[in-house]
Amino acid sequence: MSDFSIRALDPVVAVLLGFVLFVVALAWQLTRRRYVPVAYWLAVAAVGVFGTMAADVAHVVIGLPYLASTALYAVVLAAVFVFWRRSEGTLSVHEVTTTRRELYYWAAVVATFALGTAVGDLTAVTFDLGYLPSIVLFAVLITVPVIGWRMAWWTGVFAFWFAYVLTRPLGASVADWLGKPASEGGVGVGTGWVSLALTAVMVVLVAIMQAAPRVARRADRADGMPLPLA
Repeated sequence: MSDFSIRALDPVVAVLLGFVLFVVALAWQLTRRRYVPVAYWLAVAAVGVFGTMAADVAHVVIGLPYLASTALYAVVLAAVFVFWRRSEGTLSVHEVTTTRRELYYWAAVVATFALGTAVGDLTAVTFDLGYLPSIVLFAVLITVPVIGWRMAWWTGVFAFWFAYVLTRPLGASVADWLGKPASEGGVGVGTGWVSLALTAVMVVLVAIMQAAPRVARRADRADGMPLPLA
């Protein structure tokens, strides 16, 4: 979505619109007192677009090489985790129960998207690995935290954030492989069509999650069982 918007619009306008979407979506999410799928996943999508733009701006506008932007956002993410841990005593997403902790959480998410975007470009472009081999690389790497957690080598919190960082370069590599022209190592579907298809998939999945509690409530009423508190 970020690549498409920057190509379809003036880059400055695209970044400003991405920032406005990020602020509005995050404000809506922060004012919810419980988990609302539409609000949460809109915030995730907005953070994803803005985080990707942050990585692209560092490379395209400022001129930082992908290795430098990767190091920069790795330091930013590490700093967020250090301050979060010192302030709250935990990095567990299950303990995000206050507004301050949620702000730390979203700061970490923005940094992971920016870092993941930079890492994906680093392997595909700087290291000349290409998009399809990058997909294979990150698909293999994302199994590492699963193994580490299952074998009890890693804590659940560390394994979660390790995997979370890798979801971005994996997803971005898939999108780039599908969207980029064949001359750049892609399939050539087009970034616009890929963005549209992925957006449609996300909308359907969020709609299913949003409807699930209502279906459960209706089923409980039909069975005569007590309803859970929302």
